[in-house]
Amino acid sequence: MAAVLRGSRYLGGKCFKHVDFAFVSTRSMASKTPVGFIGLGNMGNPMAKNLLKHGYPVIATDVFPESCKEVRELGAQIVDNPAEVAEKADRIVTMLPSSPNVIDAYTGPNGILKKVKKGSLLIDSSTIDPAVSKDMAAAAEKMGAVFMDAPVSGGVGAASSGKLTFMVGGVEAEFTAAKELLTCMGANVVYCGQVGTGQAAKICNNMLLAIGMIGTSETMNLGVRLGLDPKLLAKILNMSSGRCWSSDTYNPVPGVMEGVPSGNNYQGGFGTQLMAKDLGLAQNTATNTKTPVPLGSLAHQIYRMMCARGYANKDFSSVFQFLREEEGGQ
Repeated sequence: MAAVLRGSRYLGGKCFKHVDFAFVSTRSMASKTPVGFIGLGNMGNPMAKNLLKHGYPVIATDVFPESCKEVRELGAQIVDNPAEVAEKADRIVTMLPSSPNVIDAYTGPNGILKKVKKGSLLIDSSTIDPAVSKDMAAAAEKMGAVFMDAPVSGGVGAASSGKLTFMVGGVEAEFTAAKELLTCMGANVVYCGQVGTGQAAKICNNMLLAIGMIGTSETMNLGVRLGLDPKLLAKILNMSSGRCWSSDTYNPVPGVMEGVPSGNNYQGGFGTQLMAKDLGLAQNTATNTKTPVPLGSLAHQIYRMMCARGYANKDFSSVFQFLREEEGGQ
């Protein structure tokens, strides 16, 4: 159960005084009360479905009405905008593409904070700039609500199967209440620290993911050119020291694995444009902290080039195809 906290606490280095958390002290007891969900894209759609499967009434919205069709058919109530969601639910999950989308969903003319109830728990699973998470937490604080950042790892497959990993930043006393919802959508829910640390962990993970996917694609491409069967090469890599998630779970070579984007013309999955965005966040934070990230920087350049060459809406594993085309391999 969330603790009753009074007095001062800190968010992103700022002190907010005389905050009364009596309103949230029984939140984790209100198990099957409605949950709001904002953003029903490739990730948000299966996440909302898993909340419904666990018996939670869901009140949802998306800027694209057609994205709401599946969850509506499963029993979700669909409303017009985030403010209406906040009016009807005091626990809300947001899953949006970028920082500007999150800012608008929370603080825009029809944003959550226009109608948010005092004591509401707001969980943002988008991948955005940690500084924006801190700003949203401060804005929510002024309205008597609690904001936590909880970005995810695992992709669409893990979102569908309820096996996502959540990296959570925010008030530690609220972690139990957040975890109650997040465990309906994920297998791992990890508390990282204050607001923004969840985003920090996610940005680091995705930088490594991009570097690993490029390395796997280069390796597979080289092996194919040397006459190796790609399935055989993947098998060898996956029993050797080169094994990684990109080789054994999400292989980028068409025909090597079933049920991954490379076997479906790189449709679905995690878009190249989103990966380029996440790498941009990593670059910004690396610059701000004077951290050398030469491979991260190169990965960012490669994914930006891919966006310019027509790969923006393809899965990020399409870097294999990009490399093949760049080298005249097709």
